[in-house]
Amino acid sequence: MPASRSTHVSTLTLDDAALAEGLVSLRDCLRWATSEFNAHRLHFGHGTASAWDEAVALVLGALHLPWDTDPAVLDARLLPLERQRVVALVRQRIEARTPLPYLLGEAFFAGHLFDVDERVLIPRSPIAELIEDGFAAWFDQWPPARVLDLCAGSGCIGIATALYLPTAEVDLVDISPDALAVAKANIVRHDVGHRVRAVTSDLFAGVAGQRYDVIVSNPPYVDARDLAGMPAEFRHEPTLALAAGDDGLDIVRRMLREAREHLTDDGVLIVEVGNSARHLDAAFPEVPFLWLEFERGGEGVFALTAAELDQYAASFA
Repeated sequence: MPASRSTHVSTLTLDDAALAEGLVSLRDCLRWATSEFNAHRLHFGHGTASAWDEAVALVLGALHLPWDTDPAVLDARLLPLERQRVVALVRQRIEARTPLPYLLGEAFFAGHLFDVDERVLIPRSPIAELIEDGFAAWFDQWPPARVLDLCAGSGCIGIATALYLPTAEVDLVDISPDALAVAKANIVRHDVGHRVRAVTSDLFAGVAGQRYDVIVSNPPYVDARDLAGMPAEFRHEPTLALAAGDDGLDIVRRMLREAREHLTDDGVLIVEVGNSARHLDAAFPEVPFLWLEFERGGEGVFALTAAELDQYAASFA
């Protein structure tokens, strides 16, 4: 399916068609959508945190209105087709439990919009804060020159890095050609093709001999127990991008073994492992993982420098 604002209108039932006629204004749609989301106990974890926030995102997205729309628009009368579109999207969100970014075809990450569809994870990593800060905790004198976004999916991490660091060259690596098709669309969308390339590769195989100042990754890290208990919304995302064995570390262990060969001597490895952080600490109790803190929330992201990877290489072998 195309990664675009795919706010198509499904066929409405007679009841929904009558309902759409009664939703006169944008304010009406917001109130009704919020009530419906609360009544059906949806899970919010793909860019919003409440029924109200989800309703705002859905209605504005359905009407192609920006987030900073003038509040005066709230009482504007909607066209019949616009009302129908909102009702159809609300019904899809509730009945199929489809995450809203897939319904709209795009999602925000690090202040920028990216194309998304069910070939890729929906962007939501706290790593966005590190990107917006230019990885200054490790590069306070000069910006990193080369960055590798490993397990890139939609490419949001690597492309956002290129947007915030206008001199950096970035490689996006993923094993899934389908995911990289979305990443390539995002490269075009943000006009960074002169500095960002997409490489189909099983981890580092496709970038042999290359070295980077930053290797950053939001890889598959969900353990078997968490995967089995995930809300229905997450089951729309590709299992390949989520599941990583019994303890969620199948991919991360390989990264830890292989990353040093692809880092500069002053480089840093930054990896999100989410709830599998406890498994990582248990597996490598001697390794001083630096667990990062984020102002906007989020956890389970560690950093290791090239020197630390050298020091604890035997642990990862």
